[in-house]
Amino acid sequence: METAYSLSSRFKEVIYSGKWIANTNWKEQLDDVQWHQAVAPWHSFNTLAQLTFHIYYYISGFNDFFETGDFKIKDKYSFDCPEILSEKDWSKLKHGLFEHCEEFCSNIENLSVEKLDSVFVKAEYGNYRRNIEGVIEHAYYHLGQVVLIKKGLTK
Repeated sequence: METAYSLSSRFKEVIYSGKWIANTNWKEQLDDVQWHQAVAPWHSFNTLAQLTFHIYYYISGFNDFFETGDFKIKDKYSFDCPEILSEKDWSKLKHGLFEHCEEFCSNIENLSVEKLDSVFVKAEYGNYRRNIEGVIEHAYYHLGQVVLIKKGLTK
């Protein structure tokens, strides 16, 4: 059975340092993106800024839940990215994402095996472990989109 520490390590891989699954990670992909690229449309896809905000939104919501016990995030708001009008705005969003990801890792690492196996919010959502694994898979899914959009924008 996977421990909280190993779940945290898997999340760190997709966000900061991993190369095993996708041969890249969020930090590596976003490091060289300038603000004008982050907001540039490519076909009908979400922008890089919108995808970054989307992951930020969910991670922030999970952190808030860990702190308060109240799960307030709603899918309908998950792409409501603030307007990015400068490099400062873009840097603030990226910094916020990575800061919240660090907090998420700390929150995960503090969970006992019993807590990982307990109900997350309500029974229909499954347990903590399932939801954390879902966050990891969700981050990989959108990382793939980021990679494809970046490639499309540079052609």
